[in-house]
Amino acid sequence: MDNKGEPPSRHDAEPSPFLVGKDSHGRWVVRDQSGRRGGLFVGRTEALKYAMFENGKRPDAVVMVPGVLELDMSTKPLPGRVTSSQPPLQRIAA
Repeated sequence: MDNKGEPPSRHDAEPSPFLVGKDSHGRWVVRDQSGRRGGLFVGRTEALKYAMFENGKRPDAVVMVPGVLELDMSTKPLPGRVTSSQPPLQRIAA
């Protein structure tokens, strides 16, 4: 089976929504609510493209934040969630 171009499979029953907005410096931020994935982006288009790719192309799982949205790299996963050996967030080059 050829799965080229499809997002990596997630084992979450219901993946957490991705938040998209600007930080206090005007940079575009994307992060999931669980604090495990996210990044800083040059523009809105790139931020939305990343959020859609990571959530399996589900526009209903992308939330635009009207205020300031900071990328907090110290966020710990929610209690009771399965964690992997990967760092809490993956840094994505802008």
